[in-house]
Amino acid sequence: MTGASASSGARTSTGAPPAAGVPFVKGHGTENDFVLLPDPDGTLQVTAGQVRAVCDRHAGLGADGIIRVAPVQPGSDAAFVMDYRNADGSFAQMCGNGARVFARFLVDSGWVSPGGLRFSTRGGVRTADVPAVGDVTIGMGPVTIGRPSTARIGEREIAGVSVDVGNPHLACLTDIDLASVDLSVPPRYDELGFPEGVNIEIITSTGPDQIRMRVHERGVGETRSCGTGTVAAAAAYLQANERSTGTVSVSVPGGAVTVTITDEDSTLTGPAVLVAFGTIDDAFWQRHR
Repeated sequence: MTGASASSGARTSTGAPPAAGVPFVKGHGTENDFVLLPDPDGTLQVTAGQVRAVCDRHAGLGADGIIRVAPVQPGSDAAFVMDYRNADGSFAQMCGNGARVFARFLVDSGWVSPGGLRFSTRGGVRTADVPAVGDVTIGMGPVTIGRPSTARIGEREIAGVSVDVGNPHLACLTDIDLASVDLSVPPRYDELGFPEGVNIEIITSTGPDQIRMRVHERGVGETRSCGTGTVAAAAAYLQANERSTGTVSVSVPGGAVTVTITDEDSTLTGPAVLVAFGTIDDAFWQRHR
């Protein structure tokens, strides 16, 4: 991978140890992939240019986003902060798949013991239940259904509903064949209704409390999965079936997760996989400040 080297015992082409740089961890949740930057001292500064360079799939490590992992200030209601950026360098309030990978890293690296933990995001404090091995459950907070709206994809206009999961979504339940939907071009939407942009989910029902979805994420494009998007999709499905609570299995191109929505909260349960540990070359990092 350009600009990166293995962290343990690695050698460059000359046989010398790799240059100093920024430690990273690569991971994914249902193939929604992230580069984590462990920052135990809380001092790492990350620019939008560095995010874009690292997330570049041809000239960088490749990822849908970057997560800086750092402790919070004493007295906070959480132990760690999940500082998430989209691949284009923009800030995001919350990422459900990223949160699972973030929580799995904290346990697997020994920063915390298996079990429950609280962490801070731009969308508020969230919780995680992380066993020693296996799927991770994230407390996603309350879900709010908003007004109807539409997404225009090519010549198609698909009706949907706005959903707030700590970040904005437009969840569109339809009977259109998902394979026929072109998400290579950003869908159009009501910019007055979503002034900060919006994540757009296209959803079909595949059985009782089972749905399938594709998603176009703001600041990224189509991704293999979107954690907050699966929660928004589940909420839209339940509303369409005249329910406000329930458990829904959500299939995405990258796998499957389970979403449970109650009157006060929601949870997202699914896999979190750590793939590689390494070091971003310091010259590469500094060049993209």
